[in-house]
Amino acid sequence: MRYNPLGRTGLFVSELCLGTMTFGGSEGMWRQIGALQQGDAEALIGQAVDAGINFIDTADVYSEGLSEQITGQALKNLKIPRENVVVATKVFGQTSEGPNGRGLTRSHILDGVKASLKRLQLDHIDLYQVHGFDEATPMDETLRALDQLVRHGHVRYIGVSNWAAWQIAKALGMSERLGLARFESLQAYYSVAGRDLERELIPMLKSENVGLMVWSPLAGGFLSGKYGRDTQGGQAEEGSRRIAFDFPPVNKEKAWDCIDAMRPIAEAKGVSVARVALAWLLHQPQVTSVIVGAKRPEQLADNIAAAQVALSADELQQINAASGLAPEYPGWMFARQGEYRRGQLAAALAARGGVAG
Repeated sequence: MRYNPLGRTGLFVSELCLGTMTFGGSEGMWRQIGALQQGDAEALIGQAVDAGINFIDTADVYSEGLSEQITGQALKNLKIPRENVVVATKVFGQTSEGPNGRGLTRSHILDGVKASLKRLQLDHIDLYQVHGFDEATPMDETLRALDQLVRHGHVRYIGVSNWAAWQIAKALGMSERLGLARFESLQAYYSVAGRDLERELIPMLKSENVGLMVWSPLAGGFLSGKYGRDTQGGQAEEGSRRIAFDFPPVNKEKAWDCIDAMRPIAEAKGVSVARVALAWLLHQPQVTSVIVGAKRPEQLADNIAAAQVALSADELQQINAASGLAPEYPGWMFARQGEYRRGQLAAALAARGGVAG
C-alpha cells in the first residue's frame, strides 16, 4: 500500500480509502446500497487496516447516521489507535426536520459536527467535507464556520465534494483573502466510464495543489465486469446494486467499450476487470486516494489487490483510447493555440535537463 500527501498538507493517506456507504442500510436506497451490521462492518474495517489502509470515509447522511455510528463503534471495538487512522465524514444533507435541517449554514455545520463526533465516538474529525453546494448560503458563511471548527480542534482539515471547479477556485481565493482554513481535498466521481472532471476540475486541482478522493470508481458497479452487451441485455446479474439503484449515470455504450478494452488486459494478468479499472485510476497522477466499498470480504480483497496491478504504457493507451473524452471547447482551442508555446517550454526544460526553474 502506498501513501500520498493529502493536497498540500503533510498528512499522508493510503492510496485506497475504505468507504462505509454499505454500513447500516436503514431504509430506501441505503438498504439497496448495503445493509452491513456491526459485526460484518467490523470485519471489513479490520481487513482494510490489516492491508495497510489508514483512511476511512463516511457521511452523516449514510443510512441516516448509522454508518458513522457503526464505524465509530468498530474503531473502538477493534482497539485501533486513533493516530493510526484518518477519519473523514461529511455535512450538507438532511439530518433533521424543518427548513434548517440541511445545507451549509453556520447553524447546520456546527450542529452537524457535534452530532458526527458523538456518533463516531471521537474527539476530532481528521477531514470534514462539505457534501454538496448550497445555493442558499453565502460562501463566506460556510468557510468561516469550517474555519471555526479547525481553530477549535474539532476538525483537522476541511474538504469539499461535488462542487464545480469555479466554485472551488472561488472558495480557495476567499479563504486566502480572509485568512481562513482552505479546502485541501475534493471528493468527486471519477471512473474509466466517467472522466468528465478531466475538463476543468483536474487542471484546477493540479494548479492549486488540492488532493483528489475518488468516489464510485467502478461507476456504481458497472465496471465490475458483471455487465456487458451479452449479459441479460446489458443488465447486471441478479442482486447487483444497479438493478435497484442505477447511479451514477453512465453512458452504457461507451462503458461497454471500456469494459471490452479492459477485459483482455484483465485476462492476460489473471485478475478481474474491476481490478484493472481501479488500477487505471491509481495510475492517474492527480488521484490521491480511491474510495472502495464492499459488502463481502472477498469483494474488498479484490479491490485492495488492485494496488498491486501495474499497467504498461501500452495498456493505459488502450484503455484511454476507449474511454477518452470527446474534444470540447475551449479545450480544443487551447490545444490548437498552445502547441507552439508548449514546444518552446519543452525545449527549454530539455536543455536544462528537465528541471523547471
